[in-house]
Amino acid sequence: MEENSRLRNRRKKKSKKKWYVITPILIILVAVLLYVGNLALKAMNVTNEAHQELTRGEKSEKRVKPVYPGKDNFSVLFIGVDERSGETNSRSDVLLLATFNKNDHTVKLLSIPRDSRVEIPGYKPQKINNAHYFGGADLAVETVEELLDIPVDYYVKLNFNAFMDIVDALDGVTVDVPFTFTEKNSKNKVITLYEGRRTLDGEEALAYVRMRKQDPRGDFGRNDRQKEVVAAIIKKAGTLSSITKYGDVLESLDDNLATNLTFQNIVALHPYAKSISDIEHLKLSGEDLYLDSVYYYSIDEDSIMENSEILKEHLEISTTDTALDFELEG
Repeated sequence: MEENSRLRNRRKKKSKKKWYVITPILIILVAVLLYVGNLALKAMNVTNEAHQELTRGEKSEKRVKPVYPGKDNFSVLFIGVDERSGETNSRSDVLLLATFNKNDHTVKLLSIPRDSRVEIPGYKPQKINNAHYFGGADLAVETVEELLDIPVDYYVKLNFNAFMDIVDALDGVTVDVPFTFTEKNSKNKVITLYEGRRTLDGEEALAYVRMRKQDPRGDFGRNDRQKEVVAAIIKKAGTLSSITKYGDVLESLDDNLATNLTFQNIVALHPYAKSISDIEHLKLSGEDLYLDSVYYYSIDEDSIMENSEILKEHLEISTTDTALDFELEG
């Protein structure tokens, strides 16, 4: 009983903000549809500043040739990190793999728990969040490719400061707080959020989507609040009154974003904007595991295979040449 209680407490402490990594790219999608004049130049500059190619180059080793948004089905790994000023190595708090299908413009999103015990190329089995610590985005991408046996074509890496900055740049977001509760903000200070319709700033919005322990619905309640805030951000960003704030939104990404997507790649994502509210969320099933007093999430092998097949089908890999197909045919 005591061990189960310790597991639950450990899981709660380790629960992270899966939602925030996708928010900036959603905002970019909305901005791409509405920007004019010098804002387009700023968007291009921000993307150019954030552009960082992977060491492997523009093509996954699981592809015969590069794929491009707008022309092909493709995948993007969202890496959320809690990097502090001056840090050169950081573990990933969040890993989300999204696949995009060009024919119906649908998006599937798989969450990979940060404590998942996996094989990291060149290292012994350990938590997947160490991949970024050992080898940055390159090793994080390679590890996910090996885990799921699918190509990761692009990555987007950012920290949770981007979420708070975006909310503040939009002068806050309005939500319906279901009940009064307290939660610590990013500076470890207590914030009280009162029941009712409230406009939250960045720190408050972060606290709103992080809280779980005080919600009688647990993860279900938190997930609903996360979706509510993302929807509120998109709605606020899409209003005419917010167009003048897009410059601030883009600037908020300036120091918090790294990606191998180009500005042209991001512009090509606009057909997927209508699918934002209909993203299909996938998850890896598993169980808690303790080895030498260290907590891990042990992913079920059948769940890995099932999700791999779902994502391969969405990418239409069965009808698209991959490096493996090419080798077999050769």
